[in-house]
Amino acid sequence: MTDLSSINLNRLATFVAVVEAGSLTAAAGRLGLAKSMVSKHMQLLEQEIGVGLLLRSTRKLSLTEAGHAFYTSSKQLLKAAELAIEQARSGSESPQGTLRVACPIDYGLIVVSPLLAQLRARYPALKIDLTCGDHIIDLIAEGIDVTVRLGKLADSSLMATRVDKLVRWLVASPDFIIRHGMPRTPEELARLPYVSLSVLAQPTQFALTDHAGNQVDVRMQNTVFSSNTAYATRAAAISGDGVLRATTFSVKDDVAAGRLVRVLPEWTLPESDIHAVYPATSHVPQKVRVFIDALKAATAS
Repeated sequence: MTDLSSINLNRLATFVAVVEAGSLTAAAGRLGLAKSMVSKHMQLLEQEIGVGLLLRSTRKLSLTEAGHAFYTSSKQLLKAAELAIEQARSGSESPQGTLRVACPIDYGLIVVSPLLAQLRARYPALKIDLTCGDHIIDLIAEGIDVTVRLGKLADSSLMATRVDKLVRWLVASPDFIIRHGMPRTPEELARLPYVSLSVLAQPTQFALTDHAGNQVDVRMQNTVFSSNTAYATRAAAISGDGVLRATTFSVKDDVAAGRLVRVLPEWTLPESDIHAVYPATSHVPQKVRVFIDALKAATAS
């Protein structure tokens, strides 16, 4: 078994920072150290473990084969150390450390970012690292504590807690309705100009259900604007380009302010769920628990 007493474990954090920053200079800036000190740490770490980890050139820095494997293991070890500290502090009233959160862009900007700012005000010892993107995040590989996922969850070994319902509305601007008229049936709706969110599994197709439980499948026939971000499609709808199928959290304020109006409000779109997803562990870190509880409370209000 390796004698860990001969290895400075603090250098693992520096090594991980170098890999993730992409250079010694960038890592030095992130860590608040001199570049020469970061370079010295890397040289000593390689001497301590007896393996070359980094390939240095005048243009770029890359990992050896052993370096790739050591990076993955080092990140897991640092995560385990952080969890151990969190467990030791679990009796403390105030969560500490860095809470790393990932979520879709629109949900992050509208719901999560303000919520995290409130948590920071409540828990000054808590730091936040928020990643917003519409791609699926690998929590383990990217060191994320908790992510928010909209819609149906894929089977995985991760833990999930439902935090809210995912509801969508059909909306359009008042000016658009004046020009094109308010549709009275799903068939009339299908012929109207349409704003499409391209990242959806079926951007132009959806089902509508009336109060009696009758369901109609709708295929929008005239897509005039398409984008991969909800913010862009919302802006297009407010500008009067077409009808938009949007999440309620992204447009409810626009509807309340009169910038958008609901289209066919007597018909409903299928509902789904919003989940907080986090790595399976015998001890959910306190910082993750307070985030999930705050998210539930915010969406319930």
